[in-house]
Amino acid sequence: MPGRRPRTLLAMDPELLPRLLDGPASQRLLRVADVDPALVAGDFDGPAVAAALAHAEVLLTFWGAPVIDARALAAAPRLRAVVHAAGSVKHFVTGACWERGILVSSAARANALPVAEYTVAMVLLSNKRVLQLREEYRTVRGRPHDWHLRYDDAGNYRRTVGIVGASRIGRRVVELLRPYDLDLVLYDPYVTDSAAGERGARRVGLDELCRVSDVVSLHAPELPETRAMIDRGRLALMRDGATLINTARGSLVDGPALTDELVSGRLHAVLDVTEPEVLPADSPLYDLPNVLLTPHVAGSLGNELHRMADSAIEEVGRYAAGLPFAHPVRREDLARNA
Repeated sequence: MPGRRPRTLLAMDPELLPRLLDGPASQRLLRVADVDPALVAGDFDGPAVAAALAHAEVLLTFWGAPVIDARALAAAPRLRAVVHAAGSVKHFVTGACWERGILVSSAARANALPVAEYTVAMVLLSNKRVLQLREEYRTVRGRPHDWHLRYDDAGNYRRTVGIVGASRIGRRVVELLRPYDLDLVLYDPYVTDSAAGERGARRVGLDELCRVSDVVSLHAPELPETRAMIDRGRLALMRDGATLINTARGSLVDGPALTDELVSGRLHAVLDVTEPEVLPADSPLYDLPNVLLTPHVAGSLGNELHRMADSAIEEVGRYAAGLPFAHPVRREDLARNA
């Protein structure tokens, strides 16, 4: 019946619950779901969780959610929907869920916004040569210096920015960059010339994108065919002084080849993701002046987690009202998703 409050179980790393759901969010959730805010399933093994799982119609999941496999589904005969308050569901929603017809929703759209905002900020700062200016300003320390002569190639006017991947984040980056005086080029094998043009970008091949771009920003999914797609040859195609931005996955880039280019000083990079996820302590990337290295924080961080919580609560409310999810995840789309 529309307007009912479906039995809902929270499933995530219990330590993360306070970061996701603050007091007001918990109250909003309680208005649309029959849920025990004090019971959080870090796994499906304990007696209290098992009892709740047996009656749960909805799982509201977040980072650290246990895998929902055939065994878990056998213990959850009434389960009808999984609402994920984060991005990818690949690591815990199994084939058994799809085979049973479980409805799945994700807050990937909410998580895409901060990644896109981070990327846009880094594009603009990279073209302005902010990292290099900072380092050089530290060196000269008040001595006379002709910054305009020294950085006569800096700036964002008519620069070319290459977007690799018309993913949810890639599309948002293009949208946010459109008001600037930039030339946008896009590589995505699933996008037509006309579709790229409608978004304000010119569709090109990946090699051409690497050749013509002042900034190359990666937004492709992590798939077997995208592994090391930015290889040594494509890095060599990039212009001297160009910047590579990676907020997607470290596996998209040939790590040793990129390190060689960065150590040489020929290229610049903004790297929020690497492979491995945490670089060894002796990696030169930590100290290079032409590298901005951040620890996978371009996505939702701090109060931005509340945006994902709000998205998930709205989805639970839609389910309770008998409405389709606004942000459904479909099995057939997973092969192309991150």
